[in-house]
Amino acid sequence: MEEEEPLLTGSINRGSGDYGSQDNGEHYHHEESPESRRLSYSATDDSYPVYKDADLCIQQAVVFIEDAIQYRSINHRVDSGSLRLYRWYYSKICQWGLGFTIAVVLGLAFIEKPSSLTYTSDIRFKPKPWEPPCGLTEGIEMVCLCIFILDVTVKTYLIGWEEFRMNKWLIGYTVVIAASVVDWMLSISMMCSESLRVRRLIRPFFLLQNSSLMKKTLKCVKRTLPEIASVILLLGLHICLFTMIGMLIFAKSDDPKKNGEWETYFKNLPKALSSLLVLLTTANNPDVMIPAYSLNRGYSIFFILFSVFGTYLLMNLMTAIIYNQFRGYLLMSVQTSIIRRRLGIRAAFEVLCCPGRGHTSTQSEGHVERVAVNMFLQVMDRVHMKSYWREAIIKAAQQFPDGFINGEAFQRLFNELDKDFMKEHPPKPVYSSPVLQHIQIIYSHFYITVLGNVVALANVICICTVLVLDSEKSGLEKNNFYMEILNCIFILYYLIEMLLKIVAFGWRGYLSYRNNIFDGFLTVLLLAIQIAIFITYRIPYEKVDPVPGHVMALWEMVRLVNMLIVFRFLRIIPEIKLMAVVASTLVDLVKNLRAFAGILLVVYYMFAVLGIWLFQGAITPPSNTSLIFNANVENKTDGPFSMDCGTFEQLEYWPNNFDDFASSLVLLYNIMVVNNWHVFTDAYTRYTTEWSLVYFVAWWLTSSVMWVNLFVALILENFTYKWDRSNALSVEDVERIAYQSTVQLIFREHVQEPTEEELLAQLQQHPHLHLSW
Repeated sequence: MEEEEPLLTGSINRGSGDYGSQDNGEHYHHEESPESRRLSYSATDDSYPVYKDADLCIQQAVVFIEDAIQYRSINHRVDSGSLRLYRWYYSKICQWGLGFTIAVVLGLAFIEKPSSLTYTSDIRFKPKPWEPPCGLTEGIEMVCLCIFILDVTVKTYLIGWEEFRMNKWLIGYTVVIAASVVDWMLSISMMCSESLRVRRLIRPFFLLQNSSLMKKTLKCVKRTLPEIASVILLLGLHICLFTMIGMLIFAKSDDPKKNGEWETYFKNLPKALSSLLVLLTTANNPDVMIPAYSLNRGYSIFFILFSVFGTYLLMNLMTAIIYNQFRGYLLMSVQTSIIRRRLGIRAAFEVLCCPGRGHTSTQSEGHVERVAVNMFLQVMDRVHMKSYWREAIIKAAQQFPDGFINGEAFQRLFNELDKDFMKEHPPKPVYSSPVLQHIQIIYSHFYITVLGNVVALANVICICTVLVLDSEKSGLEKNNFYMEILNCIFILYYLIEMLLKIVAFGWRGYLSYRNNIFDGFLTVLLLAIQIAIFITYRIPYEKVDPVPGHVMALWEMVRLVNMLIVFRFLRIIPEIKLMAVVASTLVDLVKNLRAFAGILLVVYYMFAVLGIWLFQGAITPPSNTSLIFNANVENKTDGPFSMDCGTFEQLEYWPNNFDDFASSLVLLYNIMVVNNWHVFTDAYTRYTTEWSLVYFVAWWLTSSVMWVNLFVALILENFTYKWDRSNALSVEDVERIAYQSTVQLIFREHVQEPTEEELLAQLQQHPHLHLSW
C-alpha cells in the first residue's frame, strides 16, 4: 500500500497474510448507506445459501473471529468442509508441526557436508568430522519437502486458484519447492558428491513465507532501501574523499623512517579504502593514526575529522533514517493488520445477521442489523482464544438489556482484545488460630519481602568475599567448611521464609506470584543439593577428603550452590518498578519481535552458505607448525601466512573460518560486533583476493548498520510503550498486569480506524462469501 492510497484498499484485503495474498492496488467504494442496504449472500462456489444452515452461520462467524484475533486475511473458502480444514490447518498441532519441519530443514546445514559435528572449529586441531551417509539427510529433506508440498496444496485450495495466481508469496513458495526438488534429484543422481547445493541458499524462504509479520517486515525493508542507499552513497563519498586526501598527505617519503603510515595503511588505493572503512567502525582506532601521530601531532586532525563526520554524524544519521523510514512503513503494515481485525469482526457480524434467527424483523426485510446475544454466546463458546478474553467479551455481551447487539456495539465488544489482563490473586486462607493469623499478617507485609532481599544481598556479599579470598586457590586447596556453614544458614532462612509465605497466602496464592515460583523453585533445588552434600560428605566435619571417588567433588557442589544463590538474587527485579518494566520488556522482545530476529536469522543463514561456497578451506595453517606456536620468529615464509603483530595468525583466530556452517555463523557474529573485524578481512584478502572485501562489507552493512540499529530502535519503542503504560501503576500492579504489547499494539495509537462503508466495500469483494446490496 503506497502512502498516497486511501486507508483501505484492495491491498489490505489481499495483502500478504498467514496464507499470503497479493496486493492488487484496486480501490473499492461503497455508495449506499448502511441504513438503506439489503443483504443476501451465499457461501462460495456451490452458492450455498447461508440461511439454510444455522450451524454454518455460527461456523463462519467462529472462523472470522479467529482470523481477526490472529490478524489473518478472511479471503478463504467459507463452506462447511473448507472451514473445518481451515481450522485444522491453523490448529496449534499443525502450526507447531510446520514450524518444526522448517526448523529441521534449516538445521540440516549443520550435519550436511561440510559437517559441523566436531568439538572444535580450530583448523589446527579439528578432527575429521562425521559425515552422514548419502541418503540420510536427503531422506529427511524429502520428507520435509513433501510436507511443504502438502502445505502449499492446502493453502491453494483454501484461498482458491484465482487468489493463488495473484499471490507472489505462494507462487514463490511453489517455485522454491520445485527448485529444491530438482536440486535434490541432482544430488541423488550424483551420489551426494556435488560440491554446490543451490537449495541450501533458498531454504530460508520456508521460514519467511510462514510468518505474516516477517513478510511485512521484509516489505518494509525493501521500501526503506532507497533512503538507506542515499546515506550509504554519502558515506562512500565521505570515505573516498578522505582516502584521496590521506593518500596525498601520507605519500611515500624519501626518508624510510617517515613511511610507517604509508607502508601500513595508505600503500595503495584498496588498502587506504579498507583502512578508513574500518576506522569508520572505530575497530582500528587509534592504531591507524599512531605512525603519523608519532611524527607530528597535527596529523591527528585528519583522523579526528574523519571520525567526527563519518562515525558520529553520518552513521548516526543513517540510524535515524533507517528507524524513521522503517517505522513509517511498518506503521502502514500494522495499520493493515488492525484493519484485518476490524474486517474479520465485521464479517462475523454480517454472517450472524441471517433472517429467521429469532430477530424482531421478518425475512422480507432481507437483513437484520442486530445479532442475538444467545447466538453470539454460542459463537464465543467455539472460538479458540485466551480464556480471560473470552470471559471479558461474554461478560460485556450479557449486559445488553434487550438481548441484541448492533454492528457498532459488536465491534466494541472485541476491544477487549487490546486491553491488558490484570491477574487476580486467590483470596488468602482464613485461620481461626491467633498464631496463624499473626503469621499471615506478618508474612503478607511488604517489609518481609524487603527483608528477604536484604538477606539475599548479604548472602551474595558473603559469596563474593570468599571468592576474592580464594581466587588463586585450586579446588584441592580450598577449605569449603565455612562456606558450607554459611550456605546452610541462608538456605534454612530461605526454607522458613517459603513455608511461612505458603501459610500466609495458601498454596494457590503463593504460586499466583511469579517471583514466588522463582523463589520457591530455587529454594527447593538448593535444599536438595545441600541434602546431597550432607549425605555424600557428612559435613560439618571440617576434615574431609575434598575429592573422593564421587560423581561430583565437594567444591563443585558448593560452587553449584553458590551459583544458584547468586541467581536467586534476581528476586529483587519484580520489587523495583524500573527493573520490572525492563525485565518485562526483554521478555516481550523475545515473544513479540521474533519477526525482526527471524529476518536477521535468514540473512545469517544465507551469508553463511555464501561464505562456505566462497571461502571454505581458504585459510590453512602452514605445514611448519612451529611457526604457529612461536610468535617471535620472523615472517620468512612464502605465501599469505604472516606472524606480524595483530594479524589473524598472531592472534590465533584459527577457529574463525568458513569451513563448516556452525563456524561460519560464529565468524559472521564476530564481524557483526565489528571489534577486530579488520583482522578477518585482512586475512581473507591475503589468502584469497581483495574482492573478498566486498562480501565482508556487504555483511557489515546488512547486519551491523541496518539490523542492529533497527533492533535497538525497536527495543526503545517497546520499552517506551510499556513505560508509558506502567507510569501510573504501583510495583504490585506491574507484577500483576499482563501487557498485550504486540507490535500491532505498540503502534496502535497511530492507526486510523476504517469506516463502516470501507469495511462493507471490502466484504462485498470477498471472493467466496458473496454479498450483495
